[in-house]
Amino acid sequence: MPALHLVDRDPVVDADELIEGLVPPPRFNDVRFSTYRPAPDQPSQQAAVTALSAFAETIARPPKKGLFRRSGSTPAGGYYLDGGFGVGKTHLLASLWHAVPGPKAYGTFVEYTHLVGALGFAETVSRLSGHKLVAVDEFELDDPGDTMLMTRLLGQLCDAGVHLTATSNTLPDKLGEGRFAAEDFRREIHALASRFQTLRVDGPDYRHQGLAPAPPPLGDAELVAAAQAPGASLDSYADLTAKLETLHPSRYGQLVDGVSSVQLRDVQPLDNQSAALRWVVLIDRLYDRSIPVRASGVPLDEIFTPEMLAGGYRKKYKRATSRILALARDAVS
Repeated sequence: MPALHLVDRDPVVDADELIEGLVPPPRFNDVRFSTYRPAPDQPSQQAAVTALSAFAETIARPPKKGLFRRSGSTPAGGYYLDGGFGVGKTHLLASLWHAVPGPKAYGTFVEYTHLVGALGFAETVSRLSGHKLVAVDEFELDDPGDTMLMTRLLGQLCDAGVHLTATSNTLPDKLGEGRFAAEDFRREIHALASRFQTLRVDGPDYRHQGLAPAPPPLGDAELVAAAQAPGASLDSYADLTAKLETLHPSRYGQLVDGVSSVQLRDVQPLDNQSAALRWVVLIDRLYDRSIPVRASGVPLDEIFTPEMLAGGYRKKYKRATSRILALARDAVS
């Protein structure tokens, strides 16, 4: 069976599909608070479960008075889950989404910014302002414009009575540090932070607990053989990197929909930050869908250079490295 080639795909997503697609990714379809396993030596994990479970009850059965009501002069509030990689923040966020009645929305930062680009700001506010919950995963800043856009969007939704919850690896008042001149946006960042109660979720990255090192790169012949499986894809790493430049990141999910595994030929360290950030988004979409990854070339933990791992986007790159190594292990398990 001939292999699929991601570079030959040209996914198109319309505005209605974007709205309907604001749900947790397939990897998190079945997660619930009851399936989260807090580490006994990390009390903040159990505290987060307790707080978010109570928050879900509040959303489902709002009190007549108090902070979290949907009418009156007091705006709705929300939670901000802060912590390192692989501590289960996305599990908790998806569990909250599953625990509350609709209408509700769940998406990554980039999915919401693209929604505004597709619908316009006023229409996005109109469509989401009747929701009980808007959940934002991976709240990380790519540029100052997106910072201001999301601050304004979430602020207006909160004022409309929408409950908010977000995850990130950075506390709200630290967003933007090391990426751009945060001083110019301190007021917007502070205003956004004031909308949330922060929940710290501590612990080591569960994806690497007790696991063997990342699998070594394969030979090209092994990749070709693996790509004969139904639904498997095979692409040159350089060609796929070029393909990503032609697509908006919101389309990366559709790019890999229905793919059973991804084979990458001749992986090399990225020397361009824009290309590296696009790979972060693609890796996230692969991880969402639990798609195994095999590769030749350099080891997959060398995609992002030491300079990138020490720079302003280091948390994005470290999360992406953690996720692609988990997918590489899935390919040999």
